[in-house]
Amino acid sequence: MPYRWNPHPRWPAAQAEAAVSAGGGLALLDATALARLRELDPGDRTGLLNRILRIYTQSLERMLVQWRAARSAGDVSVMRHVAHTLKSSSASVGALRLSMLCADVEARLRDGRLEGIETQLDLLAAESERILAGLLPRVGQV
Repeated sequence: MPYRWNPHPRWPAAQAEAAVSAGGGLALLDATALARLRELDPGDRTGLLNRILRIYTQSLERMLVQWRAARSAGDVSVMRHVAHTLKSSSASVGALRLSMLCADVEARLRDGRLEGIETQLDLLAAESERILAGLLPRVGQV
């Protein structure tokens, strides 16, 4: 079933399952993580999953703006903070690839291991954009 925009979007189970794959064979969100979140709201009575994913996408958008500004300015401290913040929130919603990239970037920046960091920074930004592109049409914009 194709997604149709709804001014009061919900993330029913069918749409949550569709989010697991985002084309190209690369999972958008981990099915196990989504299942754990759905367990918190059996039957989707309160729309908890949708609210969590909407808050996550809003946060990811804000963090990506901070990330770009810090990267342009060469502000390692802010980049490390953004990577740390996104690492945890991404893992909790099942954006595991993004979480792993954040963990790697955070550790490299913290330890001063900057060899090859540009590639990792590019990958982190690209994965953030991929997650946003996959989630925004489903959760709607607030």
